[in-house]
Amino acid sequence: MNEFMYLFRGSDASGSPAEMQQHMQRWTAWAKELTEKGHLKRPGSPLDPTGKVVQGKQKAVVDGPFAEAKDVVGGYMLIEAEDLAHAVELSKGCPILERGGSVEVRPIWKLSH
Repeated sequence: MNEFMYLFRGSDASGSPAEMQQHMQRWTAWAKELTEKGHLKRPGSPLDPTGKVVQGKQKAVVDGPFAEAKDVVGGYMLIEAEDLAHAVELSKGCPILERGGSVEVRPIWKLSH
């Protein structure tokens, strides 16, 4: 099995309290299914929309991240899959897709020590 990072992009926090509860239940069910099938290695966490960006040779620190809401990484998850195609297929169950968000699927390089 290979490791992949899911980066969740787009707004996932809108709707009535009842709609938000239903949406969170879909997230929980999806994570449970990935766990039961042996794919969820680390559940990750939602990310706070605030933060800082350190950039350039001068190591300038600025408020950030500055991106359009649809491009902000809102959370992540570490999974195991056979290959990239399999990881992509597993990502299609993500509830953020129902709200117009996206899942970036990135292979994790195995570094030799």
